[in-house]
This record gives sequence, structure tokens and C-alpha cells, in this order.
Amino acid sequence: MTNVSVRHLDEYVFTQSLVAGSHAFYADEPEELDGDDLGPDPYELLLWALGACTSMTLMMYARRQGWDLRDVRVHLHHERTHAADCTNCDDPNARLDRIERVIALEGNLTAEQRRTLLSIAARCPLHRTLQNRPVVVDRLADNLDEPHARSGGNGHTRRMRDEG
Repeated sequence: MTNVSVRHLDEYVFTQSLVAGSHAFYADEPEELDGDDLGPDPYELLLWALGACTSMTLMMYARRQGWDLRDVRVHLHHERTHAADCTNCDDPNARLDRIERVIALEGNLTAEQRRTLLSIAARCPLHRTLQNRPVVVDRLADNLDEPHARSGGNGHTRRMRDEG
């Protein structure tokens, strides 16, 4: 099960305390957007998550295959553009989100292994989640101390083992 908690810090405009198990850090907006720049913004967090999942997936796959993959670096860029070219958009304010993911592989790999790893990147659990357009179910808590939202998720490594 995957659970995280997010809480606004009273003394700041946008700064959020993020807690996942024994890990904690902050998210914020940059100063030019009236934040205090005490942490990454939400889109940076999303890109980090996708990059981490991609790298973990490729390293795990290559190790299972016995391939000489020594390092993976994932560089990501997100942009939102007006959907002027969207032919099936009912909402005139629709926007298209585009994430560019550039994957650098280090190791003694054949061209075929590199192509295979690129196709495996599209199978990382977070990439699949984003492509599946997940349903977000909202509900109000009965009080501020209510435990984590209900979730049916598993950890990244467990998902990758199960999908094998």
C-alpha cells in the first residue's frame, strides 16, 4: 500500500510538508510565483517520480537479463500547451500536457539491448499509471487527524516483481 501525507505549513504561502513513511521533505512554488522556493514544485515532483521509476525499472530489467547496464540518467521536461489542434476537445480551455523523457544509458550494450531498454521504459509502473489516466477519488476527512487516504497501491519494487 502506498500512502503519503501532505500538510500546509502555516508560516508560508505555498510550502507543503510531504511525508511518506520515514521520509520527509518540502514542496513549494518558486519565488516568482509568490512561493518561498523551499522545495520542488508539484510538476518537478511528478517528473522526479517518473524519472526515478524509469531508472529503477531499467536497472532491474537489465540485471535480470545479465546485461552490462552501469548507469541510467533520465532527463525530463514538462510543458502545457493550449489544445488549439485538439480535434475532439469539448472544452475550449483544454490543454495538452507533454512530457519529454530523454534516457541516457551507460554500459556495454548492443544496439538491440538499447532498443529493448527504451521499450521497457514505457512499461515502468508510473509511466503506465500516467498513460492509464487514473481516477482520482476525493472525499472530505471527518477531522484533520484522519489517517491516510485509502489506497490499493503497492511499492515500485513489488509491482515490478509482480509484472515480471
